[in-house]
Amino acid sequence: MTSSDISAAQVRSAKDWVRILAKYREPSTRRSIFELLVTLVPFTLLWGLALAALSFSPWLTLGIAILNGFFLVRLFCIQHDCGHASFFHSRKAQDWVGRCLGVLTLTPYDVWRRTHSIHHAQHGNLDERGIGDVLTLTVEEYHGRSRVGRLMYRLYRHPLVLFGLGPSYLFLLQNRFPLGLMRSGKRYWISAMGTNAMIVLILAVMIWLGGLQSVLLVYLPTVIVAATLGVWLFYVQHQFEETHWAQAETWQLHHAALAGSSHYVLPRPLRWLSANIGIHHVHHLYSRIPFYRLPEILRDHADLAVAQRLTLGESLRSVNLHLWDDKLKRLISFSEARRRCSAE
Repeated sequence: MTSSDISAAQVRSAKDWVRILAKYREPSTRRSIFELLVTLVPFTLLWGLALAALSFSPWLTLGIAILNGFFLVRLFCIQHDCGHASFFHSRKAQDWVGRCLGVLTLTPYDVWRRTHSIHHAQHGNLDERGIGDVLTLTVEEYHGRSRVGRLMYRLYRHPLVLFGLGPSYLFLLQNRFPLGLMRSGKRYWISAMGTNAMIVLILAVMIWLGGLQSVLLVYLPTVIVAATLGVWLFYVQHQFEETHWAQAETWQLHHAALAGSSHYVLPRPLRWLSANIGIHHVHHLYSRIPFYRLPEILRDHADLAVAQRLTLGESLRSVNLHLWDDKLKRLISFSEARRRCSAE
């Protein structure tokens, strides 16, 4: 087979999977309500417990807040399903659940839903980067930048920025405005400003009940932990060595969905707290499938269970991948790019 024949076979295979997965798309209203309650109730109780602990142990308060960050990640994943119209049969119901959760996750629901749909529609397309993804340059683009431009990109891809400063900036500051959709209509401004207003109300109530320390020791640690975990999950779902990028003329939506998304194999507790978001290759193939049905698909289809597997150890090594090498068709590190450039 030629390379083009192989590519065509892969595309047909991905499209076949879409037809197979269609039967898993129907949500269960009872199950969805259950999943929402078993996440929201512990989150609320832990939040209240952290506030109560302020009076006798700031360290205990901080510990509870950090733990609660994991439940906030799960609430974000439920909001994520609402944005894909996969959580309830009623579009109106899941939109309002998503908007309410967006206040807790500091993510304007309508803004995020639009930018995330762009991510799904364009992921892996080298000619359509910039919205809803982690900035990734090709080796040629990197070397074509000025010295300052290369430095700025290296700073952006540094772990202290990507997973330290970046998550806090994204959720605390960037999400306050409909960036990327500033001129796309009032709907996105209403979503952003409405979410901001409710966040301010929550902060005012917390300060009234527990003073400024309730914000510093309860609210911010919970949000920052959740933001950091969320950014990490998003990163490893697409930034792994054998991911997929292609120019627009050869890019195929379904193949990019399957080949460009990882199957992040997590321990069972972390799988539950992340609402199976690690089964990301299946999610990108068919985003209308509720998160609680994704394990069912892996049980029924062994091919998908073994595809694109990324372990915890492998995911940590992915931090050292920075540039897309269009010749090797994989992500490489800055040091490997430098060696290749010297050899040529």
